Amino acid sequence: MKSDVRGELLALIEHLRSYVLYQEALGLEAFPRSTLSPQTLTVVREELGDCHRCRLSGTRKNIVFGEGNQNARLVFVGEGPGHEEDLQGRPFVGKAGQLLDRIIVAIRMKRDEVYITNVVKCRPPNNRVPWPDEIACCYPFLEKQLRVIRPKIICALGSAAAQTLLHTEAGITSVRGTFHSWQGIPVMPTFHPAYLLRNPEKKKQAWGDMKAIQKEVETAT
Repeated sequence: MKSDVRGELLALIEHLRSYVLYQEALGLEAFPRSTLSPQTLTVVREELGDCHRCRLSGTRKNIVFGEGNQNARLVFVGEGPGHEEDLQGRPFVGKAGQLLDRIIVAIRMKRDEVYITNVVKCRPPNNRVPWPDEIACCYPFLEKQLRVIRPKIICALGSAAAQTLLHTEAGITSVRGTFHSWQGIPVMPTFHPAYLLRNPEKKKQAWGDMKAIQKEVETAT
């Protein structure tokens, strides 16, 4: 009996060791100090600190943590800050943000009623897609933000956000238009506003996604 328990413990230790080595290979420099959900977004922001956990800290001007209502029913998760966001330290304040503001109004909400953040909190150079190790460093803080807020609905804007939240490699065109789940919370992936500015013909599909979100938000208890 004791040998069986010892064998299970050794197997568990080896599993944890493999996991740590895998995370180190992705570039993760440290694990979050606690797996417990913090009580406020302020606590999460303080834990993030003047972050230097990945290479993006070397080129950013400002950390863009997120903003909005801590009790929001709807959370928007984008890919990463752009030029204007990096300058101002606020999410979605450039042209894509202006489009998102209009979308929020169109579904009968206000910007200060929702919460807006990104998968990574620092701008990738030249607005490139965040790399897997960069996402791995930021994801614990995104997870804690969502656990604090516990929204009724999450809207994943673009492939990077959808792939991160849904743990999938599928592109946005494959997963948009249907509700999925993140830790029991419905997730609607849709096109990123920046993509819609470049491809206005996709706005009709995106509007269908947003109408579905509006219905869920209004009926959620």
